[in-house]
Amino acid sequence: MKPGRIFSAGGPVSQERSRRDPDPKRLGALIRQARVLKGWTQTEFAARLGYHQTKVSRLERLGTQDIRTLRAVAELLDIPLREFGLSHVGSADHEPQAGMDRRRLLAAGIGALASPSVGRRSANSGSDLVLALMPGLSPAEARPASVEQLEQRTLAARGLFCACRYGELDRVLPALITELRAARAELADPVMSRLLASTYQVAASTLLKRGDLGNAWLAVGRAVAEAEQSGDPVALASSVRIQGHALIRGGHARAAVVSIRHSAEQLSGSYDRLPAVRLAAVGLLLLRGATAASRAQDRGAVQEFLGEAREVGRYVEIDRPDSWANFSSTNIGLHTVSTHVALGDAGAALDAAAPLMGRRIQAPERRAALWLDVARAKSQLGQLDEAHRALRLAQRAAPEDVRRPAVRELVADLAVRDRTGKVPGLRRMCDELGVPV
Repeated sequence: MKPGRIFSAGGPVSQERSRRDPDPKRLGALIRQARVLKGWTQTEFAARLGYHQTKVSRLERLGTQDIRTLRAVAELLDIPLREFGLSHVGSADHEPQAGMDRRRLLAAGIGALASPSVGRRSANSGSDLVLALMPGLSPAEARPASVEQLEQRTLAARGLFCACRYGELDRVLPALITELRAARAELADPVMSRLLASTYQVAASTLLKRGDLGNAWLAVGRAVAEAEQSGDPVALASSVRIQGHALIRGGHARAAVVSIRHSAEQLSGSYDRLPAVRLAAVGLLLLRGATAASRAQDRGAVQEFLGEAREVGRYVEIDRPDSWANFSSTNIGLHTVSTHVALGDAGAALDAAAPLMGRRIQAPERRAALWLDVARAKSQLGQLDEAHRALRLAQRAAPEDVRRPAVRELVADLAVRDRTGKVPGLRRMCDELGVPV
């Protein structure tokens, strides 16, 4: 059978059928039909998605209501989103392919930077920040500041990110980056490289939140370079963690698993002898590894990373948003919820989330992350009203965070699936966020 598109006008799925609320098993049959017409085996299709073959087998037999999975499948099989009951609000939060070698990794980063979309996005997401990341682009004079002042301002920038105050970060980061670069050139002090690495990490994380992968890669590269220059293992662990985040967002979760596992092995040691901050940085790196493994549908690796992170948690607990390496049992719990959601285990995700709901989580970004994962789990179960309630709690915790592309996409998809309008609050939320339905 020849590979090709099957959903052109007059295809086997009628418009009337596509307007109905998607039935998971019907979606599974659609996925199988499209895969067969492409000429791919389940193993070949799984490799392109970055999943294990058993995941594809389960998809074709039982279907799924997981929005991220459906979007990745639709993109790869050329299935119109309407067939899956999804909106056309775009996001870069897919992972269409599996791992890659070093040459392909570099090509992906360069390709993202060269993408025409980068310029358009940067115009809407802090053009001064993007300019500050460019080589050689800095004012002729930078305001002099002491090392202590620069360190406090770097910590304050991290605090703004944890509070999801992205607009304020747009105003703070460009000047801070410029001054840190000038101070490093003048003092040749490894401390300046450490502070620059941390600031670039914040910049990369902010750009990733906005879906600006191209410019985020630029910040990631600078963070890793400065961390290596500083010789500080905490800065290096944190930079590798952000690099893993960018790989995941770019659809290369397996490459992120390999990179994080290697770095964690190099940076770890006897847990009872490592300084607390370094141990916390290693713990955070392991949690990012769990995230990457869950996106790659590698359940064994998820348990490996989470198990090791829990072991680290026996020796260190730093629960301060302004810390260089904020690692705690709360973070472990939040990442456990997130990995269950990514694996499609909605029930397990909600069970893991239950004890966290009554816990005091200081950072708004983390509180919002919990409720967003609860919303995704409720969506997977088809509980649209409960998903909307969780989204409202996320919005209350961090209003700016729910305006980023991945969340707007989730809101739009829920609204499209609510065909009968039983959850009117979804339409209101779309209006508030400027989401077309």
